[in-house]
Formats: sequence, C-alpha cells, structure tokens
Amino acid sequence: MTADEPGADAAPTTGGAQQAGTTAARTAAPGGTAPAGDTGPRHAWAALPWLVRTAVLWSACLVVIVAGLYLLGRIAVLLAPLAIALAATIFLTALLDPVLVRLRRLRVPAALAALLTVLLLLGILVGVGALVWNLTASQFDQLSQELTQGLDRSRDFVTSTLPVSEAQLDKLIDQAREGLSGSSPDPVSGARTASEVVGSALLALVLLFFLLKDGRSMWHWTLSRMTGPNRPVVAEAGRAGWQTLGAYSRGTMMIAAIDAIGIGLALVVLRVPLALPLALITFLGGFVPIIGATVAGAVAVLVALAANGPTTALLTLAAVVAVQQIEGNLLEPLVMKRQVRLHPAVILVAVTAGTLIAGIAGAFVSVPITAVLWRVVDTVQRRRAAADLTE
Repeated sequence: MTADEPGADAAPTTGGAQQAGTTAARTAAPGGTAPAGDTGPRHAWAALPWLVRTAVLWSACLVVIVAGLYLLGRIAVLLAPLAIALAATIFLTALLDPVLVRLRRLRVPAALAALLTVLLLLGILVGVGALVWNLTASQFDQLSQELTQGLDRSRDFVTSTLPVSEAQLDKLIDQAREGLSGSSPDPVSGARTASEVVGSALLALVLLFFLLKDGRSMWHWTLSRMTGPNRPVVAEAGRAGWQTLGAYSRGTMMIAAIDAIGIGLALVVLRVPLALPLALITFLGGFVPIIGATVAGAVAVLVALAANGPTTALLTLAAVVAVQQIEGNLLEPLVMKRQVRLHPAVILVAVTAGTLIAGIAGAFVSVPITAVLWRVVDTVQRRRAAADLTE
C-alpha cells in the first residue's frame, strides 16, 4: 500500500484518536487520576477529598515526630549520667579555658597545665565546702529550734487571718507529710543514685583533663576530616558556639557570685542565721536562670521568717528583690554578651525540659546547651544568607 492510497494513514489516525480519548478520560477524572473503572489503593487515595488527604499526611508526620522525640527522651533517660557528665565537662572546660591559656603562655606543658587546672578546680570546691561546713555546722541545731517556733507563729497567723480551723490545717499538714514520705526514695534507689552521681563526677574530671589537654587538637582533627564548602561553615559555627559557651559560663559565674555576695551581706545585716550557706545556695541557684534565683530567694525568706519573724522576712524579701533587679537590669547586660541572652520564655522551657529529663543536673545544663545550639544555628543561617547574596 502506497502513501497515496486512502487507507495508508487510517490506522494511525484511529490509534491517535483512541490515545487522545484515553488522555481526555484521565484528565476528566478528579485530580488527573485513573477513570472510575480502575480500582486499587491509588484510586481510593485519589478519590478522597484534598482536605482529608492533607490531614492524613500531617497526622502521619506528627506521629513520626512524636515517636522520634519519645525515643530520644528514652535514650536520654537511660544515658542521663553519661549525658550530664559530658555536658558538665564541656561547661567546665569552657569556664577553665582562660586558666589553661595563661599556663600555656608561660610555656607549661599541655599535660601539666591541664592537671594544674583540674587541681585548682578541686582545691576551690573542697576549700569552699570545708569552710562552709566549719562555719555553719554548729548553727543547724539552733536553726531547727527557730524553724519550729517560726512554724508555730505561721500557724497562728494562718488560723487567725484565714477562714481555716486548726483541725483543717493539721489535716493538710498530715497529708503533705504523707505525700512526702510516700515519694521519698527507698534505700536501694538512693544508693544507686549516689553511685551514679559519684561515677559521673569522676568521669567528668577525667574527661575534663583530656579536653583541656587535647581539646584543640581534637577539634582541628575533626575539621581536617571534612572537605567541601561545609568546612568553613562548620569551623565558624563551632567557634561561635565555643565563644558563646565561654561567655555564658564566665558571665553566669560572675553574676551568681555578685548575687550571693549581695544577698549574703543583707542577711548578715539583718542577723539572719546561716547567712553563709544561704549565700552559697544563692550562688548555686544563679546557674539556673529565673527559677534558681527564685527558689534561693524563697529559701532565704523562709529562714528569715522562721528565725526573726515577719518583719525580718519582709526586709529579706525586699533585699532579694532589689539585688535581683540590679542584677537583671544592670549587671547582666554589662557582663553577659548580647549573643548569649535568650528570651525568658525560651529559658523557662529549656529549664523545665532539662528538669524533667535529668532533674537538678538537667536544669543546670539545659540553658547553656540551648544558648550554644541557638548560636550555632544562627551562625549557619547567616553564613548561608551571605552565600546566597554573593551568588
């Protein structure tokens, strides 16, 4: 059959019409899917409204995210002693790094400089602990008696001011005591917790020595194994994170010391017993922003109330509020760099999450970890934005 004969192109025309009809049928189906005669999971999925499909996809993503967070939380709980030891080691390394740098400038060998730095830390901790114990051990019996008298005065004040009878108040106190006794740990779990704390402390000291001695060489070795355009970004982000951690640790220690000195002097002037241990509690509470200072101030006010009555308690409260206001509005902006500061809402969420995961130790390390992560992410985003502008 030649090309001039009428039937020469009849078959292709028919095939093209069939193909066009099939395409039109598929196009006419909702969402460009197969026609209604097709069956199967793909057709059933395509037949669903778009709102239902979107809800299913978002629900699946949410389930995956929640499952991942739950798995990470379980791993963090199982490895809590190791995680806390690592976090404390990095924090102490950033805090003691200036001491190591000064020793290295004096041409002290790296191992000896790291050992001297660790011994300096241990000497300070042991010395402060021994001083506090020697000065305050004889005051605990007196404080117990004053607390009993203060509780009696508080009970009389509550029953005479509020519509609460003595029987109702006694019932509430008994319920609180039962709750505390029921939630108290058993000796086995207490011994296990104590062994974990001691093991974590020893591990942190050993890791602190090695990080002070070989930390910079470890970082350079890590960077040398990286290639491509990501290496400068990682180097800059790591440098920014380390500077943030160092600024946070040194600034927090300075602010906590100022708070402890100010509140301790106020307690001495007001003749509140146990002023030195209360100042130490204030110093330790300064490492947990917002919550730590609040708890330490509440403890000081309660001791003042129990020892010297409501007038001294009110004066102590005024002194605590004044010191914290000066610290938050004047000292913190001067001592802490702007890149370290976080929003109070972020701090509260971080402290709460750290407390739920690892208790008091988690509350201590949660804020610096959050500050470092935020600084690293911010540095990476700035670097990428600069790269996009240059292209």
